[in-house]
Amino acid sequence: MYWLARRDRDERGLIHQVFVIVGMSVLSGALIAGLALPFVALLDKGAENSAAAVKDFPKKLEFKPLDERTRVLAADGSRLAIFYDENRTYATLDEISSKLTQAMVAIEDARFYAHGALDVQGTLRAFLVNQASGATIQGGSSITQQLVKLTLQENASSAAKRRAASAQVYARKFEELRYAVWVEQHLSKDEILEHYLNTAYFGDGAYGVQSAAHHYFSTTAKELTLRESALLAGLVRNPTGYDPTNNRRAARDRRNTVIAKMLDLHIITTGQAKKAAASYLGLRVREVANGCLNSQSPFFCQYMQKYLLTSPALGKTVEERRRALYGGGLTIQTTWDPRFQRAADDSVAHHVYATDQVIGGLAMVEPGTGYVRALAQSRPMGRNKAKGETFENYTVPAQYGGTSGFQPGSTFKAFVLATAIKQGFPLNKTIYSPPSITLPTSSFRTCGGKYLQSSEVHTYKNSTEGGSENLYSGTQNSVNTFFVQLEQQTGLCEPWQLAKAMGVALDDPTNNRVPTFTLGVSDVSPLEMAEAYATFAARGIHCASTPVTEITDRNGDIIPIEGSTCNRVLKPAYADAVNDILKGVMEPPDGFGAAIAPNQESAGKTGTTQSNKAVWFVGYTPTIAAASFLAGVNRKNEPAELIGRSLAGTVLTDASGSGTAGPMWGDAIAAIEGILPNRRFVEPDPTVVDGQVVPIPSFYGYSPNDAASKLTDLGFRPQISYSVSSSAPEGTVAYTSPSYEGTTGETVQIFISTGYVPPPPPTSTPPTSTPPTSTPPTSTPPTSTPPTSTPKPQPTPLPDPSPTPKPSPTNPSSDPTPKPKPR
Repeated sequence: MYWLARRDRDERGLIHQVFVIVGMSVLSGALIAGLALPFVALLDKGAENSAAAVKDFPKKLEFKPLDERTRVLAADGSRLAIFYDENRTYATLDEISSKLTQAMVAIEDARFYAHGALDVQGTLRAFLVNQASGATIQGGSSITQQLVKLTLQENASSAAKRRAASAQVYARKFEELRYAVWVEQHLSKDEILEHYLNTAYFGDGAYGVQSAAHHYFSTTAKELTLRESALLAGLVRNPTGYDPTNNRRAARDRRNTVIAKMLDLHIITTGQAKKAAASYLGLRVREVANGCLNSQSPFFCQYMQKYLLTSPALGKTVEERRRALYGGGLTIQTTWDPRFQRAADDSVAHHVYATDQVIGGLAMVEPGTGYVRALAQSRPMGRNKAKGETFENYTVPAQYGGTSGFQPGSTFKAFVLATAIKQGFPLNKTIYSPPSITLPTSSFRTCGGKYLQSSEVHTYKNSTEGGSENLYSGTQNSVNTFFVQLEQQTGLCEPWQLAKAMGVALDDPTNNRVPTFTLGVSDVSPLEMAEAYATFAARGIHCASTPVTEITDRNGDIIPIEGSTCNRVLKPAYADAVNDILKGVMEPPDGFGAAIAPNQESAGKTGTTQSNKAVWFVGYTPTIAAASFLAGVNRKNEPAELIGRSLAGTVLTDASGSGTAGPMWGDAIAAIEGILPNRRFVEPDPTVVDGQVVPIPSFYGYSPNDAASKLTDLGFRPQISYSVSSSAPEGTVAYTSPSYEGTTGETVQIFISTGYVPPPPPTSTPPTSTPPTSTPPTSTPPTSTPPTSTPKPQPTPLPDPSPTPKPSPTNPSSDPTPKPKPR
C-alpha cells in the first residue's frame, strides 16, 4: 500500500465523530450505547476535553503485507512451480478494470465515495430492504468496515484470533468502527478500494481480484468484461454459496443482481444490462498448481524448497522462511534447465521402470558454479505405491529431504588418487597388487599421524586382474589391492578430508574413516558425487551445489542469498592429473567407459558395491558432471542384491558400474552434448606432477644452462655431466640421457661437447668394411628445433634406470594380462 494523506472532509470534525458513535449505538443496541454515552457526556465539559476524548476514539490499524504467491522459474525464465497459502497476486487500481471497481462499489457500498467510516443512511436502508425481501440483497457494512474485518483476519496469528475477528458480537463491531475511522483518516478512498480488492476472497482458492480473474476467466483484472466483473463483484458476499464452479445458477442470479444494481445507479445502460444478464457465465477456469507435486521436476522442486527452508536469507526460523516462501510474493530464479531435465528423465525412464525393485537416479551439476541442472529418479512423486510413486527423494542428501543414500563403491578411489598426487606420488609409481591381500587394520594411519588401534586383519580382493600397477593402470582397472596399499601410504585422514571438502557429507569418522574408505562403504547421494567430481572438472575448485541463483521480493528488490560458495581444494595441476588418469576410463579400446563416452573429451569412474547391491557411474566433461546409480531394494525398500531382479523388462544376470549404470549416464549426456561447450581438459603441469612421460627435444648445440632451464620447465631434474667427443661446438650440449622421452621428476644428464671428433682408427680391412664409429650415435647433429606438436608416445624401456613410464591409453596395464572384468 502507498500511504497518502487525503484531503480533509467536514465528516472528520468533532461533532461528526460523536454522531458516528451515537449512530452506532442506536444500530448496535444497549451494549454499544453504554460505551458511546460517556463520549456524549463529554460535550457538556467543554470543547477542549471533548476533543481530547474523541481524539482517542480512532484505533490504528496495522496493514501487514498481504500473502502473495511465490513464482519459481527455470534457468530459461519459464515457470517451474508456484507456492502459496493464499493464491494472490497484488494489482494496483490502474491494473484493475473500471467495470470491476464500479460493480464492486455498486453492490457493496454505493455511497462509498460520499460517506466516512460509517454510512448510517446506507446501513439503515440495507437493513430495511433486507428485512422486506427476506434475503441479503444489500450489505450493512461499508467497504472500509469490510476491509477492517478482512485485515484483522489476515493479521490474526492463530485460529482463535481469526474466529474472534469474525465473531458476530457488538464489541467486535464497535472495534471495527474505531479502526474504520482511523483508516478513513489516513487513506484515500482509492487506496481503501485497492486494498479491499486485493484482500477479498473470491472463492475456489482465489484471493484478490487478479487471481480471481486468472482463475475463473483466464484473463487479467485489467481485461475483465462487464459480465465477468459483475460475477466477481457478487462473489465476495458469499464466496462459497455463489461459487460458479459449484453452483452455476446461484452464481448467475447473483451476477444479475449486481448488473441490476449497476443499472439502477445509471452506471450502465439498459441495453448493456440486458445483454450482460442474458449471457452465459463464460467461465474459462484455470487451476494454479500449488507446490512441487505437479511441477515439471517435482524432486528438483522439493530439493529447492528444502534448501530455501534452511536459508537464513528468508528468515531466522523455519516458520518465518516458510511464510516467506508461501506468502512473500517472491520470484525465485533457479539453476534448473528443462533441456537437461528432459535428457535425464528420458534416460532414467528407459533404463529402469518405476515398479522395478531397483531404484535408479541421476544428478547433473555444472563445474565451476555448483548449479544443479537436473535431478531425475525412476520413482515418480506421488502416493500411489502400486505405480511405484513415492515422496522420497533418492537423488539428494538427507539434509535436503533425501534418503540416507547408497554405497558408491570404487568411485571413492578418486579421493585417494587425488590425495596421492597432492602428496607428491609420481603418476608412474608402481605397487605390486596381487589378486588378494591381507592387511592389518593397525597398519593404516589416521588423523594426527596415529595408527588405527585394532587387532583386526582384513583380506581385500580384486574383481579385476592384479599385477604391477601404477596410478594410471591401477585406477583405470579399478584394482582394489592397489588402492588399499596406496591408502596405507597416503593415510586415511587426507582422503577423508578431501572428500568432505569436495561436498561429500561424511560426518561419522568411526564408520567412514576406515581402511575400506577407498572402496566406497559410506552412503552418499548422486548429487554429492556429481558435486565432488565437478571439482575435478573445474580444475580443483569446489562449488557447493545450489538450486537458486537469485531471489527478488514482491517489489522486485533482490534478497541477498548465500548462493554457491566456491573455493580451491586442489591445485590445478593435481586436478589435471586426476583428469588425465580418469580420461583413460573413457578411452578405447579397453576403457571401461569407452562404449558410453560422448564425442567430447570426458573422464569418469565406475563403482560396484559388495554383493552387487548398487552400481554407479560418475563421469564428467569440462562443463558438466553427472552421477548415475542403480540400487536393488526389496519390497520394504531395504538394500538388496541386484542380480536376479527385473530391470526395464530384463532379469539381471550381471551388474557393473560400466555396463549397468554407465549406459544411463551415457544416454543422458549424449542427449545434451550438442548444447555443451566443447572444451578439452588441461594437460598436467610437468613441473608440479611427477611421473608423466613427456618428449625430450634435442638440445644439440645449446648452452648447458639454457638446456638445463628448459628441462626444468619440462618437469625434469637436469644434471650437467662430463664432456664427450662431439661435433657440437665446444662447451655446448652434445646430447642428453635419456633422450627422446623421459618421466617427469627424474634426473636428465646433460653431456658437454669437447668440439672434437677423433679420426677413426686405422684399419686393414677393405674400404667397403668400415668399422662402426666409436662416438655416441647422437654425435651427428640432430635438428635443434623441438617438435611443435608431439603426440603422447607409447612408453618404451629407457636406457637408464628410471620409474615405470605412464602406460599407453590403449593398454593401461604394463602387464600383458587378460582384459579385466568390467566394474
